[in-house]
Amino acid sequence: MTELSRIRNFSIVAHIDHGKSTLADRLIQLTGTVAERDMQAQILDSMDIERERGITIKANTVRIEYPARDGHTYILNLIDTPGHVDFAYEVSRSMQAVEGSLLVVDASQGVEAQTLANVYQAIDADHEIVPVLNKIDLPAAEPDRVKEQIEDVIGIDASQAVEISAKTGLGIPEVLEAIVTRLPAPKGDRDAPLKAMLVDSYYDPYLGVVVLIRVIDGMVKKGDRIRMMRTGGSYQIDRLGVFKPAMQDIAELGPGEIGYFTAQIKLVRDTRVGDTVTHEKRQCETPLPGFKPSVPVVFCGLFPVDTNDFEDLRDAIEKLALNDASFTSEMETSAALGFGFRCGFLGLLHLEVIRDRLEREYDIDLITTAPSVIYHVHMRDGTMVELHNPADMPDLTFVDHIEEPRIKATILVPDEYLGDVLKLCQDRRGEQLDLTYAGQRAMVVYDLPLNEVVFDFYDRLKSVTKGYASFDYQMIGYREDYLVKMSILVNDEPVDALSMMVHRDRAEGRGRQLVEKLKELIPRHMFKIPIQAAIGGRVIARETLSAMRKDVTAKCYGGDATRKRKLLDKQKAGKKKMRQFGKVEIPQSAFINALKMDG
Repeated sequence: MTELSRIRNFSIVAHIDHGKSTLADRLIQLTGTVAERDMQAQILDSMDIERERGITIKANTVRIEYPARDGHTYILNLIDTPGHVDFAYEVSRSMQAVEGSLLVVDASQGVEAQTLANVYQAIDADHEIVPVLNKIDLPAAEPDRVKEQIEDVIGIDASQAVEISAKTGLGIPEVLEAIVTRLPAPKGDRDAPLKAMLVDSYYDPYLGVVVLIRVIDGMVKKGDRIRMMRTGGSYQIDRLGVFKPAMQDIAELGPGEIGYFTAQIKLVRDTRVGDTVTHEKRQCETPLPGFKPSVPVVFCGLFPVDTNDFEDLRDAIEKLALNDASFTSEMETSAALGFGFRCGFLGLLHLEVIRDRLEREYDIDLITTAPSVIYHVHMRDGTMVELHNPADMPDLTFVDHIEEPRIKATILVPDEYLGDVLKLCQDRRGEQLDLTYAGQRAMVVYDLPLNEVVFDFYDRLKSVTKGYASFDYQMIGYREDYLVKMSILVNDEPVDALSMMVHRDRAEGRGRQLVEKLKELIPRHMFKIPIQAAIGGRVIARETLSAMRKDVTAKCYGGDATRKRKLLDKQKAGKKKMRQFGKVEIPQSAFINALKMDG
């Protein structure tokens, strides 16, 4: 059993690519937690997608034993958190489970948008923060300037910042000493009834649901009967252990410790993230406040390419929703695509990652519909309807006005790219709120409509600033605007998977782009196919896909023109009849490629 004063719980927070996972690797390596032969880069990132993209998606926990210079051995529980704005919910959950943070800042790039967002979450959680300047071995590193920037922009004392290079291992012992001396020990009462916070959980095909907990008060042993206070389920603990990063069994967990248990929990929905775990016989009086629920901002439909895979998709989504509490889903049906799910995500990268994981881990081929956001449709009778899917838009005669979600976007960008960024934001119907300077970099704050951002705003921002801009956003509410539903008609039949909400001023351009793209993507049939974009009953853009036709006049050598005319008219009548009864097959690839538009 570890004394409370010998435990330190902390998380590593930083912007993308500032070296969080590399620092975690060095801390694990230096303390000998993992044998040298098992060591690999990004050791805590267990998913293939994380390794391929070089990003952290899931917050990962590891327990490190460190013999400090004062002669005592300390237990360090480290949580490595993601840096991307889409996974901010993972970060906020991790913050609640620990008492301190290492704030890693790249000494060559300085403070960026996500650094600010993550450090404010740490400040909200009352953390003690130790600034760490990484990559000081680079020729472009400017530690003194970055220290000033941390003090000016964030407002925390950086005079004692630890200077390190996580790649070469320089300064890592100083980081470990700073963790032990500058971060607070956890508080807790060993004799009180068990009170533990359910921080995370994931599905293991052999063990069932593995639950990660942080013990606040009391003790938990193998074989105890525990109770989840929110869901009311009660279970017997089979295995109790800690991550070193591999699972290692342990006899008991006391206050301040972070570990996991398995209890033959079969159903994913029985373990709610943020729940309070207590003993069934001796329960604690009040549950912990839990986490603020995450608010999904981007929605899209996920449909299996083969309709027989629907049940598999349902199981896969349930298991993933356990791993990722910020992902929501509900069933929906579409005339074009059959049965599927309407899923909510925290952003486009989150959407891509979930789709990749479903395709790889569960081997299901998916079709994704156009990403959309929730609109508030105010009716004439004073009621308000939430519109998740543009295909469900009510009749306009009953609609008074439509409100769209707005976000407050903070963009940090080097001076020379400022003009391009302002133009991009203006093109996306943005309103400038603020423009300030931090050294050589401008900080622009914009009020932007969320539906203009979900398509490819982040990619465009990266390309106009050569990758130097950093972007962070938060929801600020809803505002009325002149929005319309644009439907796509193929052979006079509406295709509900391609309908979208657009601003009236942008509708013609958007519609023209989409019908031109569909003309290239839909294969030719035996009859002529009109492809139209329409708002209500008014067509705003049209392309016609010509028919495949046989040369029926080939057998006429010379002769009267009326003979040719007769054959052509006969063919024309046949094509007309065909068009009335013919069905247009739109290939799955056309749906996916049509939605990759927005050039």
